[in-house]
Amino acid sequence: MNAPIAPVVPNMDHHWMPFTNNRMFREEPQIFAKASGVRYWTPEGREILDGASGLFCCAAGHARPEIADAVHKQLMTLDYTPHFQRAAPVSFEFAERLAGILPEGIDRVFFGNSGSEAVDSAVKICLAYHRAKGQSQRTRFVSRNWAYHGVNMGGTSLAGMVNNRRDFGAVTFDAVHMRHTWSEEQKFSRGQPETGADRADDLEEMCKLYGGETIAAVFIEPIAGSIGTIVPPKGYLEKIRAICDKYGILLVFDEVITGFGRTGSAFASQEFAVKPDVITMAKALTNGVIPMSAVAVKREIQAAVIDAAQGDRPELFHGYTYSAHPVACAAGIAALNIYRDEGLFERAKALSPKFLDLVFGLQNLPQVADLRGYGMLAGIQLKPGAAPGAKGSLVQRLLFDAGLHIKATGDAVIFAPALVTAEDDMARMVEVLQKVLGRADL
Repeated sequence: MNAPIAPVVPNMDHHWMPFTNNRMFREEPQIFAKASGVRYWTPEGREILDGASGLFCCAAGHARPEIADAVHKQLMTLDYTPHFQRAAPVSFEFAERLAGILPEGIDRVFFGNSGSEAVDSAVKICLAYHRAKGQSQRTRFVSRNWAYHGVNMGGTSLAGMVNNRRDFGAVTFDAVHMRHTWSEEQKFSRGQPETGADRADDLEEMCKLYGGETIAAVFIEPIAGSIGTIVPPKGYLEKIRAICDKYGILLVFDEVITGFGRTGSAFASQEFAVKPDVITMAKALTNGVIPMSAVAVKREIQAAVIDAAQGDRPELFHGYTYSAHPVACAAGIAALNIYRDEGLFERAKALSPKFLDLVFGLQNLPQVADLRGYGMLAGIQLKPGAAPGAKGSLVQRLLFDAGLHIKATGDAVIFAPALVTAEDDMARMVEVLQKVLGRADL
């Protein structure tokens, strides 16, 4: 163990932590004090392998000097400028660079600060587009059970995870939910399952029930990440696209997790060869260094909103104080340079077979109920514990104690190492998983 890095137990009276059992945390805090490459260190100096890219953010690993240098240079050149009727050159450069890796034609970019803000922005853009096209009756949205689209008003309304909705019904809008795509017959499917494409017919039924002409947009995670990596069945996304086209509904892909190489392509929409109308992104957009998000839309969507505006007024009455923050843009450009120069998207595609081999080698362990995976993203479904989510919480803490950081949601563990992870480090991560998930006494 290394020498202590920071005070082992800081004063925890004042910070109300998000998505955390604060009482449990205070009794047994799990704290990071340092990060580099694919490793964290605790305040005591204990090394923890990062098996979740932070929170799916740090695709290029931690503490990249190229990004730190770009951030410092931007801070000393132009630290902040509003983007309401003013702008910074770096924001246009970043938008152009993003357009170069996005699906062709989805090249108009609106910046925010988090995945949640990106979803809310996309909701408003969809409404503005339909109003501009003379279809203001399109106010309903469609999502899916088990979906996660952030926690702002839009994400709360679209949420398909009950705990993200149950206490906040007063702030939700009109959103209806299709079934998720997972079924028992898909257990231990590697890649896209062979069955389940027929669940896209739920959208057709909703169009018949509510009227397709009332639906503004369908929001879908190409791979449902936060619930435990639900990979779309073969043909499912294609059927959703066709139904959206039939009824004039916008298709939004939430690529906050799947963007920037996680599937082996820049975006999952390219990997699965299904083009949405709108893409939301965040997390690896800046390699997690500076909070930032973006919404990319087809150019005809932006054109319709701009062309419909009257007089000397903003075409879209929406934005944030920190939209297109120049320091975040500089971090994003530096991250894109790393992804390009080190060929990380291509590396993810080449590394995926080895990664999935290791993951599916866990199949017969006592605590494993199902395995799912695509690219460099995998879900490990645990056998249930005493109460829903109890096993996942316990396993996440035990993994930390054993030297591995990983994300758990409910009773699913999500394994998503950085795209720069060496094969031997990936094998070490799986050894920790084997050690904990191999216990029969949990």
